Amino acid sequence: MKVRTRFAPSPTGFMHLGGMRTALYCYLYAKQHGGDFILRIEDTDQERYVEGAVEVIYSSLKEGGMTYDEGPDIGGNYGPYVQTERKDIYLKYAKELVEKGGAYYCFCTKERVESLRDENGNVRYDKHCLHLSPEEIRKNLEAGVPYVIRQNIPAEGVGSYEDAVYGHIAVDYSELEDGVLIKSDGLPTYNFANVVDDHLMCITHVIRGAEYLSSTPKYNLMYDAFGWERPVYIHLPPIMKDATRKLSKRYGDANFDDFISKGYVAEAIVNYIALLGWCPKDNSEKMTMAEMIEKFSLDGVSKSPAIFDDVKLRWLNGEYLKAMDDETFFKISEPFRQKSKTYGKYDGRLIAALLKPRIEIMSEIPEKIDFLEEYGKFDTEMFCHKKMKTDKELAKTVLPMVYDTLAGLEKFDHDSIHDSLIALAAEKQLKNGQVLWTARVALTGKDVTPGGAVEMAEILGKERSLERLKFSMELLNE
Repeated sequence: MKVRTRFAPSPTGFMHLGGMRTALYCYLYAKQHGGDFILRIEDTDQERYVEGAVEVIYSSLKEGGMTYDEGPDIGGNYGPYVQTERKDIYLKYAKELVEKGGAYYCFCTKERVESLRDENGNVRYDKHCLHLSPEEIRKNLEAGVPYVIRQNIPAEGVGSYEDAVYGHIAVDYSELEDGVLIKSDGLPTYNFANVVDDHLMCITHVIRGAEYLSSTPKYNLMYDAFGWERPVYIHLPPIMKDATRKLSKRYGDANFDDFISKGYVAEAIVNYIALLGWCPKDNSEKMTMAEMIEKFSLDGVSKSPAIFDDVKLRWLNGEYLKAMDDETFFKISEPFRQKSKTYGKYDGRLIAALLKPRIEIMSEIPEKIDFLEEYGKFDTEMFCHKKMKTDKELAKTVLPMVYDTLAGLEKFDHDSIHDSLIALAAEKQLKNGQVLWTARVALTGKDVTPGGAVEMAEILGKERSLERLKFSMELLNE
Protein backbone atom coordinates (compact mmCIF):
# COMPACT_ATOMS: atom_id res chain seq x y z
CA MET A 1 0.00 0.00 0.00
CA LYS A 2 1.45 3.33 -1.04
CA VAL A 3 1.43 5.96 1.72
CA ARG A 4 -0.69 8.99 0.86
CA THR A 5 -1.01 11.94 3.23
CA ARG A 6 -2.89 15.18 2.76
CA PHE A 7 -2.78 18.74 4.00
CA ALA A 8 -6.26 20.19 3.85
CA PRO A 9 -6.32 23.83 5.02
CA SER A 10 -9.25 26.23 4.94
CA PRO A 11 -8.56 29.45 3.00
CA THR A 12 -9.44 31.75 5.88
CA GLY A 13 -6.40 34.04 5.92
CA PHE A 14 -2.74 33.65 6.75
CA MET A 15 -0.79 30.40 7.11
CA HIS A 16 -0.77 29.66 10.83
CA LEU A 17 2.39 28.00 12.13
CA GLY A 18 0.27 25.16 13.50
CA GLY A 19 -1.04 24.48 10.02
CA MET A 20 2.45 24.80 8.59
CA ARG A 21 3.68 22.15 11.04
CA THR A 22 0.83 19.82 10.09
CA ALA A 23 1.75 20.23 6.42
CA LEU A 24 5.40 19.57 7.25
CA TYR A 25 4.72 16.37 9.17
CA CYS A 26 2.43 15.17 6.36
CA TYR A 27 5.21 15.89 3.88
CA LEU A 28 7.97 14.28 5.96
CA TYR A 29 5.99 11.13 6.64
CA ALA A 30 4.96 10.69 3.01
CA LYS A 31 8.42 11.30 1.60
CA GLN A 32 10.14 9.07 4.15
CA HIS A 33 7.90 6.20 3.03
CA GLY A 34 8.17 6.93 -0.68
CA GLY A 35 4.57 8.14 -0.75
CA ASP A 36 2.53 11.07 -2.05
CA PHE A 37 1.75 14.35 -0.33
CA ILE A 38 -1.54 15.90 -1.45
CA LEU A 39 -2.88 19.43 -1.06
CA ARG A 40 -6.65 19.82 -0.76
CA ILE A 41 -8.48 23.11 -0.21
CA GLU A 42 -11.39 22.81 2.23
CA ASP A 43 -13.42 25.89 1.38
CA THR A 44 -16.97 24.81 2.19
CA ASP A 45 -17.23 27.40 4.98
CA GLN A 46 -17.80 30.25 2.56
CA GLU A 47 -18.56 32.77 5.32
CA ARG A 48 -14.95 32.55 6.50
CA TYR A 49 -13.40 32.47 3.03
CA VAL A 50 -10.73 35.16 2.54
CA GLU A 51 -9.85 36.38 -0.94
CA GLY A 52 -6.26 35.55 -1.81
CA ALA A 53 -5.87 32.99 0.99
CA VAL A 54 -5.47 30.08 -1.43
CA GLU A 55 -2.51 31.81 -3.06
CA VAL A 56 -1.01 32.30 0.42
CA ILE A 57 -1.27 28.53 0.98
CA TYR A 58 0.47 27.82 -2.33
CA SER A 59 3.27 30.31 -1.70
CA SER A 60 3.83 29.27 1.93
CA LEU A 61 4.23 25.60 1.04
CA LYS A 62 6.49 26.46 -1.87
CA GLU A 63 8.66 28.79 0.22
CA GLY A 64 8.78 26.19 2.98
CA GLY A 65 10.10 23.56 0.58
CA MET A 66 7.06 21.27 0.72
CA THR A 67 6.31 20.29 -2.86
CA TYR A 68 2.97 18.50 -3.14
CA ASP A 69 2.40 15.72 -5.65
CA GLU A 70 -1.25 16.58 -6.30
CA GLY A 71 -3.25 19.73 -5.74
CA PRO A 72 -5.67 22.28 -7.18
CA ASP A 73 -3.04 24.12 -9.19
CA ILE A 74 -1.16 21.09 -10.52
CA GLY A 75 -3.92 18.50 -10.83
CA GLY A 76 -3.78 14.77 -10.19
CA ASN A 77 -5.80 11.59 -10.58
CA TYR A 78 -8.20 12.26 -7.71
CA GLY A 79 -9.43 15.80 -8.35
CA PRO A 80 -11.02 18.22 -8.10
CA TYR A 81 -8.91 19.21 -5.08
CA VAL A 82 -11.17 22.10 -4.02
CA GLN A 83 -14.21 21.06 -2.00
CA THR A 84 -16.67 23.56 -3.46
CA GLU A 85 -15.99 21.93 -6.83
CA ARG A 86 -17.04 18.54 -5.41
CA LYS A 87 -20.53 19.51 -4.18
CA ASP A 88 -22.43 16.87 -6.13
CA ILE A 89 -20.12 14.13 -4.87
CA TYR A 90 -20.95 14.87 -1.23
CA LEU A 91 -24.71 14.96 -1.76
CA LYS A 92 -24.57 11.57 -3.48
CA TYR A 93 -22.74 9.97 -0.59
CA ALA A 94 -24.87 11.73 2.02
CA LYS A 95 -28.02 10.25 0.50
CA GLU A 96 -26.34 6.85 0.45
CA LEU A 97 -25.52 7.25 4.13
CA VAL A 98 -29.18 8.06 4.83
CA GLU A 99 -30.17 4.80 3.14
CA LYS A 100 -27.68 2.92 5.31
CA GLY A 101 -29.12 4.45 8.49
CA GLY A 102 -26.03 6.47 9.29
CA ALA A 103 -27.73 9.83 8.59
CA TYR A 104 -31.18 11.37 8.26
CA TYR A 105 -33.01 14.37 6.80
CA CYS A 106 -33.69 17.18 9.26
CA PHE A 107 -36.36 19.75 8.39
CA CYS A 108 -36.27 21.65 11.69
CA THR A 109 -36.22 25.42 11.39
CA LYS A 110 -33.28 27.43 12.62
CA GLU A 111 -35.54 28.84 15.36
CA ARG A 112 -36.41 25.37 16.66
CA VAL A 113 -32.79 24.28 16.69
CA GLU A 114 -31.78 27.44 18.55
CA SER A 115 -34.47 26.71 21.16
CA LEU A 116 -32.69 23.48 22.09
CA ARG A 117 -29.92 25.23 24.01
CA ASP A 118 -29.02 23.79 27.39
CA GLU A 119 -28.25 25.66 30.60
CA ASN A 120 -24.75 26.43 29.27
CA GLY A 121 -26.06 27.91 26.05
CA ASN A 122 -24.98 24.94 23.91
CA VAL A 123 -27.23 23.53 21.21
CA ARG A 124 -27.73 19.77 21.27
CA TYR A 125 -30.10 18.42 18.66
CA ASP A 126 -32.77 16.08 20.03
CA LYS A 127 -33.06 13.66 17.05
CA HIS A 128 -36.58 14.94 16.39
CA CYS A 129 -36.47 14.35 12.62
CA LEU A 130 -34.92 10.89 12.97
CA HIS A 131 -38.39 9.68 13.85
CA LEU A 132 -40.19 11.08 10.79
CA SER A 133 -41.92 8.45 8.67
CA PRO A 134 -40.78 7.80 5.10
CA GLU A 135 -44.01 9.38 3.92
CA GLU A 136 -43.39 12.58 5.91
CA ILE A 137 -39.87 12.82 4.56
CA ARG A 138 -41.06 12.30 0.97
CA LYS A 139 -43.74 14.99 1.27
CA ASN A 140 -41.31 17.51 2.75
CA LEU A 141 -38.79 16.88 -0.02
CA GLU A 142 -41.44 17.17 -2.74
CA ALA A 143 -42.74 20.39 -1.18
CA GLY A 144 -39.23 21.88 -1.21
CA VAL A 145 -39.04 22.28 2.55
CA PRO A 146 -35.46 23.35 3.40
CA TYR A 147 -33.44 20.60 5.05
CA VAL A 148 -30.04 19.54 6.28
CA ILE A 149 -28.69 16.02 6.53
CA ARG A 150 -27.57 15.03 10.02
CA GLN A 151 -25.39 12.18 11.16
CA ASN A 152 -27.16 9.54 13.22
CA ILE A 153 -24.93 8.99 16.25
CA PRO A 154 -25.88 5.96 18.39
CA ALA A 155 -27.47 6.94 21.69
CA GLU A 156 -25.35 4.43 23.56
CA GLY A 157 -22.00 2.75 23.20
CA VAL A 158 -18.39 3.76 22.82
CA GLY A 159 -16.41 4.75 19.76
CA SER A 160 -12.78 3.69 20.00
CA TYR A 161 -9.70 3.61 17.80
CA GLU A 162 -5.91 3.52 17.98
CA ASP A 163 -3.97 6.71 17.36
CA ALA A 164 -0.33 6.41 16.32
CA VAL A 165 0.70 9.07 18.85
CA TYR A 166 -1.89 9.04 21.63
CA GLY A 167 -2.63 5.32 21.69
CA HIS A 168 -6.09 3.98 22.54
CA ILE A 169 -8.84 6.58 22.35
CA ALA A 170 -12.40 5.92 23.50
CA VAL A 171 -15.33 8.36 23.44
CA ASP A 172 -18.86 7.71 24.68
CA TYR A 173 -21.36 8.28 21.88
CA SER A 174 -23.54 10.08 24.42
CA GLU A 175 -20.96 12.89 24.32
CA LEU A 176 -21.39 13.37 20.57
CA GLU A 177 -24.17 15.26 18.79
CA ASP A 178 -25.97 14.46 15.57
CA GLY A 179 -24.00 17.05 13.64
CA VAL A 180 -24.93 18.45 10.25
CA LEU A 181 -23.25 16.70 7.30
CA ILE A 182 -24.92 18.58 4.44
CA LYS A 183 -26.00 22.18 5.03
CA SER A 184 -29.17 23.77 3.67
CA ASP A 185 -27.15 25.29 0.80
CA GLY A 186 -26.11 21.82 -0.30
CA LEU A 187 -22.49 22.20 0.77
CA PRO A 188 -20.98 19.71 3.20
CA THR A 189 -19.52 20.46 6.60
CA TYR A 190 -15.92 19.55 7.35
CA ASN A 191 -17.14 16.57 9.39
CA PHE A 192 -18.53 14.90 6.27
CA ALA A 193 -16.37 16.22 3.46
CA ASN A 194 -13.09 15.16 5.05
CA VAL A 195 -14.27 11.54 5.33
CA VAL A 196 -15.54 11.33 1.76
CA ASP A 197 -12.51 13.08 0.30
CA ASP A 198 -9.98 11.07 2.29
CA HIS A 199 -11.57 7.84 1.10
CA LEU A 200 -11.95 8.86 -2.54
CA MET A 201 -8.42 10.29 -2.65
CA CYS A 202 -7.03 7.06 -1.10
CA ILE A 203 -5.52 8.85 1.88
CA THR A 204 -3.83 6.22 4.04
CA HIS A 205 -2.62 8.35 6.95
CA VAL A 206 -4.59 11.26 8.38
CA ILE A 207 -2.29 13.69 10.21
CA ARG A 208 -3.97 16.58 12.04
CA GLY A 209 -4.20 18.43 15.34
CA ALA A 210 -5.09 16.79 18.64
CA GLU A 211 -8.31 18.85 18.78
CA TYR A 212 -9.80 16.21 16.47
CA LEU A 213 -9.11 13.29 18.82
CA SER A 214 -12.59 13.36 20.35
CA SER A 215 -14.47 13.85 17.07
CA THR A 216 -12.71 11.06 15.16
CA PRO A 217 -15.23 8.41 16.40
CA LYS A 218 -17.88 10.33 14.40
CA TYR A 219 -15.80 9.89 11.28
CA ASN A 220 -15.23 6.23 12.00
CA LEU A 221 -18.99 5.65 12.19
CA MET A 222 -19.20 6.90 8.61
CA TYR A 223 -16.24 4.83 7.42
CA ASP A 224 -17.84 1.77 8.95
CA ALA A 225 -21.32 2.51 7.58
CA PHE A 226 -19.94 2.82 4.05
CA GLY A 227 -17.79 -0.26 4.51
CA TRP A 228 -14.61 1.76 3.90
CA GLU A 229 -11.26 1.06 5.49
CA ARG A 230 -10.33 3.51 8.22
CA PRO A 231 -7.08 5.45 7.69
CA VAL A 232 -4.22 5.45 10.17
CA TYR A 233 -4.70 8.39 12.55
CA ILE A 234 -1.79 10.54 13.66
CA HIS A 235 -2.83 13.40 15.92
CA LEU A 236 -0.37 16.14 16.83
CA PRO A 237 0.01 18.08 20.10
CA PRO A 238 -0.96 21.77 20.13
CA ILE A 239 1.62 24.55 19.85
CA MET A 240 1.40 26.87 22.83
CA LYS A 241 2.52 30.48 23.29
CA ASP A 242 3.10 29.65 26.95
CA ALA A 243 1.79 27.19 29.52
CA THR A 244 -1.80 28.44 29.28
CA ARG A 245 -2.27 30.02 25.84
CA LYS A 246 -2.24 28.48 22.38
CA LEU A 247 -0.15 30.16 19.75
CA SER A 248 -2.59 32.60 18.20
CA LYS A 249 -2.70 35.61 15.91
CA ARG A 250 -4.03 37.71 18.80
CA TYR A 251 -0.73 37.20 20.62
CA GLY A 252 1.29 37.94 17.48
CA ASP A 253 3.66 35.92 15.36
CA ALA A 254 1.41 32.94 14.61
CA ASN A 255 1.76 33.71 10.93
CA PHE A 256 4.43 32.22 8.64
CA ASP A 257 4.49 35.39 6.52
CA ASP A 258 4.95 37.54 9.65
CA PHE A 259 8.18 35.74 10.38
CA ILE A 260 9.35 36.03 6.79
CA SER A 261 8.67 39.78 6.82
CA LYS A 262 10.68 40.12 10.02
CA GLY A 263 13.68 38.61 8.34
CA TYR A 264 13.54 34.98 9.34
CA VAL A 265 14.71 32.46 6.75
CA ALA A 266 12.01 30.06 5.53
CA GLU A 267 14.30 27.04 6.01
CA ALA A 268 14.96 28.07 9.62
CA ILE A 269 11.24 28.49 10.37
CA VAL A 270 10.43 25.09 8.88
CA ASN A 271 13.35 23.50 10.73
CA TYR A 272 12.14 25.02 14.00
CA ILE A 273 8.48 24.08 13.68
CA ALA A 274 9.58 20.51 12.95
CA LEU A 275 10.96 20.47 16.50
CA LEU A 276 7.68 21.69 18.00
CA GLY A 277 6.32 18.33 19.05
CA TRP A 278 9.00 16.07 17.57
CA CYS A 279 12.50 15.20 18.74
CA PRO A 280 14.88 13.26 16.47
CA LYS A 281 16.53 10.24 18.09
CA ASP A 282 19.95 11.86 17.76
CA ASN A 283 18.66 15.18 19.24
CA SER A 284 19.63 17.09 16.09
CA GLU A 285 18.52 20.71 15.95
CA LYS A 286 19.73 22.27 12.70
CA MET A 287 18.60 20.02 9.85
CA THR A 288 18.06 20.25 6.13
CA MET A 289 14.77 19.05 4.68
CA ALA A 290 16.49 15.88 3.43
CA GLU A 291 17.82 15.22 6.92
CA MET A 292 14.38 15.75 8.46
CA ILE A 293 12.86 13.29 5.99
CA GLU A 294 15.48 10.72 6.92
CA LYS A 295 15.18 11.22 10.70
CA PHE A 296 11.41 11.74 11.08
CA SER A 297 9.61 9.08 13.10
CA LEU A 298 6.34 8.89 14.98
CA ASP A 299 8.23 7.54 17.99
CA GLY A 300 9.66 11.01 18.47
CA VAL A 301 6.30 12.83 18.33
CA SER A 302 5.22 13.96 21.78
CA LYS A 303 1.78 13.82 23.36
CA SER A 304 2.52 16.97 25.37
CA PRO A 305 1.89 20.51 24.09
CA ALA A 306 4.89 22.20 22.50
CA ILE A 307 5.89 25.63 23.82
CA PHE A 308 6.93 28.11 21.16
CA ASP A 309 10.35 29.50 22.09
CA ASP A 310 11.16 32.81 20.36
CA VAL A 311 14.73 32.75 21.67
CA LYS A 312 15.48 29.35 20.19
CA LEU A 313 13.96 30.29 16.84
CA ARG A 314 16.09 33.43 16.72
CA TRP A 315 19.20 31.43 17.54
CA LEU A 316 18.44 28.82 14.89
CA ASN A 317 17.76 31.52 12.30
CA GLY A 318 21.11 33.11 13.13
CA GLU A 319 22.79 29.77 12.48
CA TYR A 320 21.18 29.62 9.04
CA LEU A 321 22.36 33.15 8.26
CA LYS A 322 25.93 32.37 9.32
CA ALA A 323 25.99 29.27 7.12
CA MET A 324 24.92 31.18 3.99
CA ASP A 325 27.38 32.10 1.30
CA ASP A 326 28.04 35.83 1.08
CA GLU A 327 26.24 36.28 -2.23
CA THR A 328 23.02 34.69 -0.99
CA PHE A 329 23.04 36.77 2.18
CA PHE A 330 23.73 39.91 0.19
CA LYS A 331 20.66 39.28 -1.96
CA ILE A 332 18.19 38.32 0.76
CA SER A 333 19.34 41.10 3.09
CA GLU A 334 18.81 43.78 0.44
CA PRO A 335 15.23 44.72 1.47
CA PHE A 336 16.35 45.18 5.08
CA ARG A 337 19.45 47.18 4.20
CA GLN A 338 17.20 49.42 2.10
CA LYS A 339 15.40 50.40 5.32
CA SER A 340 18.62 51.68 6.84
CA LYS A 341 19.79 55.30 6.81
CA THR A 342 23.06 54.02 5.36
CA TYR A 343 21.60 52.50 2.21
CA GLY A 344 23.33 53.66 -0.96
CA LYS A 345 25.98 55.60 0.96
CA TYR A 346 28.38 52.76 1.72
CA ASP A 347 29.54 49.56 0.07
CA GLY A 348 26.56 47.22 0.49
CA ARG A 349 28.67 44.09 0.16
CA LEU A 350 31.01 45.19 2.93
CA ILE A 351 28.05 45.92 5.20
CA ALA A 352 26.40 42.59 4.37
CA ALA A 353 29.62 40.68 5.09
CA LEU A 354 29.98 42.55 8.38
CA LEU A 355 26.43 41.75 9.49
CA LYS A 356 26.08 38.10 8.42
CA PRO A 357 27.74 36.55 11.48
CA ARG A 358 26.42 39.21 13.86
CA ILE A 359 22.63 39.11 13.54
CA GLU A 360 19.93 36.56 14.29
CA ILE A 361 17.13 38.04 12.18
CA MET A 362 17.43 40.44 9.28
CA SER A 363 15.05 43.01 10.73
CA GLU A 364 17.91 43.85 13.11
CA ILE A 365 19.95 45.24 10.22
CA PRO A 366 18.84 48.91 10.29
CA GLU A 367 19.39 49.29 14.03
CA LYS A 368 22.79 47.60 13.73
CA ILE A 369 24.16 50.02 11.12
CA ASP A 370 22.14 53.25 11.32
CA PHE A 371 24.77 54.63 13.72
CA LEU A 372 27.07 55.10 10.72
CA GLU A 373 24.84 58.00 9.65
CA GLU A 374 24.25 59.34 13.16
CA TYR A 375 27.82 60.43 13.79
CA GLY A 376 28.26 63.71 15.63
CA LYS A 377 29.30 65.17 18.94
CA PHE A 378 29.65 62.37 21.50
CA ASP A 379 30.79 61.81 25.07
CA THR A 380 34.59 61.55 25.02
CA GLU A 381 34.41 59.45 28.22
CA MET A 382 33.93 56.54 25.81
CA PHE A 383 37.65 56.70 25.08
CA CYS A 384 38.20 55.53 28.67
CA HIS A 385 38.24 51.74 28.92
CA LYS A 386 39.72 50.13 32.02
CA LYS A 387 40.34 46.73 30.46
CA MET A 388 41.95 48.24 27.36
CA LYS A 389 43.92 50.68 29.53
CA THR A 390 42.79 53.66 27.50
CA ASP A 391 41.75 57.16 28.46
CA LYS A 392 41.29 60.59 26.91
CA GLU A 393 44.92 61.54 27.31
CA LEU A 394 46.03 58.40 25.49
CA ALA A 395 43.47 59.15 22.77
CA LYS A 396 44.97 62.62 22.27
CA THR A 397 48.32 60.95 21.61
CA VAL A 398 47.12 57.96 19.56
CA LEU A 399 44.60 59.58 17.21
CA PRO A 400 47.05 61.84 15.34
CA MET A 401 49.24 58.79 14.73
CA VAL A 402 46.25 56.78 13.50
CA TYR A 403 45.31 59.69 11.24
CA ASP A 404 48.77 59.87 9.69
CA THR A 405 48.95 56.09 9.31
CA LEU A 406 45.62 55.80 7.48
CA ALA A 407 46.28 58.93 5.42
CA GLY A 408 49.45 57.32 4.11
CA LEU A 409 47.74 54.16 2.84
CA GLU A 410 47.54 53.83 -0.94
CA LYS A 411 45.26 50.78 -0.71
CA PHE A 412 42.43 51.25 1.77
CA ASP A 413 41.12 47.73 2.34
CA HIS A 414 40.69 45.48 5.37
CA ASP A 415 44.14 43.89 5.34
CA SER A 416 45.98 47.14 4.67
CA ILE A 417 44.14 48.96 7.45
CA HIS A 418 44.60 46.09 9.90
CA ASP A 419 48.27 45.57 9.21
CA SER A 420 49.10 49.28 9.41
CA LEU A 421 47.34 49.78 12.76
CA ILE A 422 48.92 46.66 14.29
CA ALA A 423 52.32 47.86 13.05
CA LEU A 424 51.67 51.27 14.60
CA ALA A 425 50.89 49.69 17.97
CA ALA A 426 54.10 47.65 17.83
CA GLU A 427 56.19 50.65 16.81
CA LYS A 428 54.86 52.83 19.63
CA GLN A 429 54.98 49.97 22.16
CA LEU A 430 51.23 50.10 22.69
CA LYS A 431 48.80 47.22 23.07
CA ASN A 432 46.79 46.45 19.95
CA GLY A 433 43.60 47.11 21.87
CA GLN A 434 44.74 50.58 22.89
CA VAL A 435 45.09 51.63 19.27
CA LEU A 436 42.06 49.75 17.92
CA TRP A 437 39.66 50.78 20.72
CA THR A 438 40.62 54.42 20.47
CA ALA A 439 40.28 54.35 16.69
CA ARG A 440 36.86 52.68 16.82
CA VAL A 441 35.39 55.25 19.20
CA ALA A 442 36.80 58.08 17.10
CA LEU A 443 35.46 56.63 13.84
CA THR A 444 31.95 55.80 15.10
CA GLY A 445 31.23 57.81 18.23
CA LYS A 446 30.11 54.48 19.75
CA ASP A 447 31.63 52.02 22.17
CA VAL A 448 29.60 49.11 20.74
CA THR A 449 29.59 48.41 17.01
CA PRO A 450 29.15 45.35 14.76
CA GLY A 451 32.83 45.06 14.05
CA GLY A 452 35.93 46.87 15.23
CA ALA A 453 38.00 49.79 14.03
CA VAL A 454 39.32 47.99 10.96
CA GLU A 455 35.87 47.00 9.68
CA MET A 456 34.47 50.44 10.44
CA ALA A 457 37.28 52.23 8.60
CA GLU A 458 36.91 49.98 5.55
CA ILE A 459 33.16 50.64 5.35
CA LEU A 460 33.52 54.38 5.92
CA GLY A 461 36.26 54.66 3.33
CA LYS A 462 39.41 56.71 3.52
CA GLU A 463 37.91 60.17 3.15
CA ARG A 464 35.19 59.73 5.79
CA SER A 465 37.58 57.93 8.14
CA LEU A 466 40.05 60.81 8.06
CA GLU A 467 37.25 63.36 8.51
CA ARG A 468 35.98 61.57 11.61
CA LEU A 469 39.43 61.13 13.10
CA LYS A 470 40.01 64.86 12.68
CA PHE A 471 36.62 65.65 14.24
CA SER A 472 37.41 63.41 17.24
CA MET A 473 40.78 65.03 17.77
CA GLU A 474 39.12 68.46 17.83
CA LEU A 475 36.45 67.18 20.21
CA LEU A 476 39.07 65.92 22.64
CA ASN A 477 40.79 69.31 22.69
CA GLU A 478 37.65 71.37 23.37
